[in-house]
Amino acid sequence: MKGEDDVNTARKDEEADGSGEKLLGFYSTEEQPSGPGGQDGMWRNEKYETLPLDVKGTDEDNSKGTKDLLYPQAALRKAQQGNERPKDPKLWPYFQDGLRRIDYVLTYHVQKPQSTRKQSAKSFLFCKFRHEQSSPPAHEDPELAAQKQRLDYHEDDQRLRREEFEENLREMGLEMEREEGNKIPGVGFLKIHAPWEVLCREAEFMKLKMPTFKKYKVSQGSSIVEKVNMFMQKVTATLQPKVGENRTENEKHLSYPFSREKQHLFDLSDRNSFFDSKTRSSIVYEILKRTKCTRAKYNMGISSLLGSGVYTEAYPLHDGDIDGINAEANDRKILCEEWASYSIFYKYQPIGLIRKYFGEKVGLYFAWLGVYTQMLIPAAIVGVIVFLYGCVTVEDNIPSMEVCDERNNITMCPMCDRACSYWKLVTACGTARASHLFDNAATVFFAIFMALWATMFMEHWKRRQMRLNYIWDLTSFEDAEGKQKSQPRAEYEFHVMKKSLKKEKSPMEENVKLTCRDRMPAYMTIIIMMFFLIFLTLAIVFGVVLYRVSIMTALHMSSTPTFRTNIRATVKTTAAIINLIIIIIMDEVYGAIARWLTIMEVPKTDKSFEERLIFKTFILKFANAFTPIVYLALFRGRLIGRPGKYIYVMGSYRMEECAHAGCLMELCIQLCITMLGKQLIQNNLFEIGVPKLKKMLRQRKIDKKHQEELNKTLHRHEKDHFLGPFVGLNPEYMEMIIQFGMVTLFVASFPLAPLFALLNNIIEIRLDAKKFVTELRRPIAVRAKDIGIWYTLLRGISKVAVIVNAFVISFTSDFIPRLVYQYMYSPDGTLHGFVNHTLSYFNVSHFQPGTEPMESMHLGYKVEVCRYKDYRDPPWSDTPYEFSRQFWAILAARLAFIIVFQNVVMLMSDFVDWLIPDIPKDISIQIHKERNLIVELFMKQEQGKKYRNTIGDPSPQPLRSRPSSQA
Repeated sequence: MKGEDDVNTARKDEEADGSGEKLLGFYSTEEQPSGPGGQDGMWRNEKYETLPLDVKGTDEDNSKGTKDLLYPQAALRKAQQGNERPKDPKLWPYFQDGLRRIDYVLTYHVQKPQSTRKQSAKSFLFCKFRHEQSSPPAHEDPELAAQKQRLDYHEDDQRLRREEFEENLREMGLEMEREEGNKIPGVGFLKIHAPWEVLCREAEFMKLKMPTFKKYKVSQGSSIVEKVNMFMQKVTATLQPKVGENRTENEKHLSYPFSREKQHLFDLSDRNSFFDSKTRSSIVYEILKRTKCTRAKYNMGISSLLGSGVYTEAYPLHDGDIDGINAEANDRKILCEEWASYSIFYKYQPIGLIRKYFGEKVGLYFAWLGVYTQMLIPAAIVGVIVFLYGCVTVEDNIPSMEVCDERNNITMCPMCDRACSYWKLVTACGTARASHLFDNAATVFFAIFMALWATMFMEHWKRRQMRLNYIWDLTSFEDAEGKQKSQPRAEYEFHVMKKSLKKEKSPMEENVKLTCRDRMPAYMTIIIMMFFLIFLTLAIVFGVVLYRVSIMTALHMSSTPTFRTNIRATVKTTAAIINLIIIIIMDEVYGAIARWLTIMEVPKTDKSFEERLIFKTFILKFANAFTPIVYLALFRGRLIGRPGKYIYVMGSYRMEECAHAGCLMELCIQLCITMLGKQLIQNNLFEIGVPKLKKMLRQRKIDKKHQEELNKTLHRHEKDHFLGPFVGLNPEYMEMIIQFGMVTLFVASFPLAPLFALLNNIIEIRLDAKKFVTELRRPIAVRAKDIGIWYTLLRGISKVAVIVNAFVISFTSDFIPRLVYQYMYSPDGTLHGFVNHTLSYFNVSHFQPGTEPMESMHLGYKVEVCRYKDYRDPPWSDTPYEFSRQFWAILAARLAFIIVFQNVVMLMSDFVDWLIPDIPKDISIQIHKERNLIVELFMKQEQGKKYRNTIGDPSPQPLRSRPSSQA
């Protein structure tokens, strides 16, 4: 009987709640009327708003009363007084009332029918009692019934966690509206709105700099500089996007950290636009991060709830639609038309509008990408000139002419054991001529130019970054993560809690933290895994080397004439393609492993997590991309031995040697295929295809027959649900950093690399723009004043590039041997006889048994002496096959060149760095002027306050009244 009474009481309370819901609506706590079930009704309706009829499943007779609840009376009164028209929630990110903007959306799984999920706490007790009293039918499997009961319990537990979290959000002042399973089956939406007072409170806490009513004139510097700027603006007018944000303004608002006590300093005439949409979403996100849920596994806010599956997604909304007849003008539509379009690839980016819509961190990335692409233009032009110089002078190149001269009749030693035979040097004519295109006198000049170019690029970016900091009011901004060190990540908090429980201390004790000793197992695992993965990369490169050796031997042994022609070109190309495929696959593997290792390390803050992840990913991906190239540039052909005494690996595999013209041509082929392959396949194709494929998979949950009709009726938060999640800027930066390495590290061997990078980046900018605007959900606006650890990596690569290019010029190309021969050994001071000077003699009778070629008479005569490229004494000398004096002279010249080149170029780079100031002079003057104006503004305010106190006029007191929730 007691159970039946509880059931009846619960039913009565539910009925009372329903009637109270109609009466209470959106009244504040002070305005709540009393009535049956009033207390429970007040708790429910303050937490989140009521729903439309088609969602709630109520009767048509009650539609009028429930529909009125969608429009809060206070907001309606304000809208009527201010002649504000409600926005259409289908087109704009607004609540059902069309007055309150949706600042953030949380989604969660909905498995039960709506009528059973929308319950109060007392109805949940009724369901629990009913499950306890009833038994499963006789025909139902007990295991299935138990599994279903466990699932119901898990779902109810998650619902209780959500209710607690949402109650805490309500206490923080947020307003919410819920939708469950309305148009997208199995998905519930919690829409969050931040009222004006919450925005003001959090803006003061976050120290957001907002524009005051004070304006001042922005000077352009001296009159000459101002005239030059005006001239450049006229010249580049056609290249500017049609966006108001890009217009040069002669006046600028004085900005100051927002304070509720100093609201009179700010222009609050239009509160709807004072906090823009990206600022509102970032404010709500900060509240979500620090709002706790004690029922969760560890109570650190929305991140822990997302990790435990209480909520599935959390994202801010785009401003509106970008296409369609009903699409009204909004920032997203403007960005789509003036930025995310391939037809305007020649125009500048609207960096100001990008920052306004996506935040400073995304804005800085695209600004950096734009500066990098612009700086590639002169590098590409010079690279093309160097390449054309090689094309023009190839007919006058004496070494290649000697190789192609059939009168020399030089017989070369076999390229492999047994299967390979003797060959004529004239057959390498094509390779020698092609090598001159990349290995000529202009190569050294281009390497020096690119080293100075890298320094100029870094300095130009620092100045551009400082100018953006001034325009975006970030000059006095401390990194957001710096003041959030007291907000550790959820995973870190969980591990601290486990540690404190083991020590039987309070989980909230401040001195409990993870030490190096706690992380020692993770550190050891990371070190071992990193070394293992680098060793794996080396093993893969070695495997490709074995492929080249074995396939070359197999082609030489083939009886088909087609296979025996162009053997070297076939082996080079196929090996480069195999390397490309391995690089693309291992990039994805290394990225996943780097994230797993970083999670294992348990960094304390999000910034620490991101930096450690970037460092690990960069090491692995950099090694993966450049190890094959480094092998070709610096190691191939160095440790091969000589005819009659070759070096073998794994028993019978002879180390591969370079062609007569050197390994530079093979290095060029590898760089070309890797750059084009990574940019076209891994970057562009994956960035276009993968998001579209994921979007198609997400839309498969909806019936195709109703998909078109459904798309027309979906609201903004439902449309954004089908977009891809934003995963951060790390993949975008990593892609460009690897490309920067390709452009600078081995540019001496491939002068066309800047041109390929330029063409790729022109497409990359518009591709990334289209992805951000149309394919991805809107990211959280993150404040940042620089690009962080990426700048350090760029500087490191630019320094290493000087050393690498010095080694490439010295050891990979024939630049130093040509100089030594011309000035030390040439009888007439020219390069005539250089080819013969680089070839040593070998007596074929000195071949080891079983290594001599099987076919020795195919040339038409018996070979007694063959030639090979090396500096060794002839077999008839006193020291046969030993390194000659020429070898040691050239080696000394190579080492001397490395030292001189490295020091001269780095000295020149440091001089350029010192010569160009990091902060533009006009920006430095404006910053100083802005500080003085702030002081002047406060002095005037203080004087005005004293005067008003003297005459007894209390009217201009700070605004303390509670404003309306409409923002």
